[in-house]
Amino acid sequence: MRSKEIKAKRYMQRKRRVRAKVVGSAKRPRLSVFRSNTHIYGQIINDEEGKTLLSFSDIKIKKVAKVTKTMVAGQVGEELAKKALAKKIKAVVFDRNGFMYHGRVKALAEGARKGGLVF
Repeated sequence: MRSKEIKAKRYMQRKRRVRAKVVGSAKRPRLSVFRSNTHIYGQIINDEEGKTLLSFSDIKIKKVAKVTKTMVAGQVGEELAKKALAKKIKAVVFDRNGFMYHGRVKALAEGARKGGLVF
C-alpha cells in the first residue's frame, strides 16, 4: 500500500472508533468538526433524525490582516455557539471526527465553549 492509502485507511479507522462512542440526540446534539488543509467546518447534528441542525465554516468569515488558521478556527467555534444558542441548543457532544484534539480542532472547541456551549 502507498502512504496516502495507509493514511486514509488509518483516518477512517479512527473516525469509526470515535463515532461508535459519540452519538447525538435531540437533547444533546453532536458537534462534528471537519478540518481540511485550508478550511475548518463545524456542524451540529441530531443523530436520531439524521438531520443537520446548523453549520458554520471559516469560508463565511471575513479575514483581516494576518490571522492564523487556529485563530480563525476559534472564531468559527464562537459563531457556531452563537447560532446554537439562538436555536436554544446549550449542550452538545463533541465529535472530533478522527482528528487529534490539538491545534485547530482544539481552538474550535474552545471557541464554542467560550461562546456558551457546554460539552
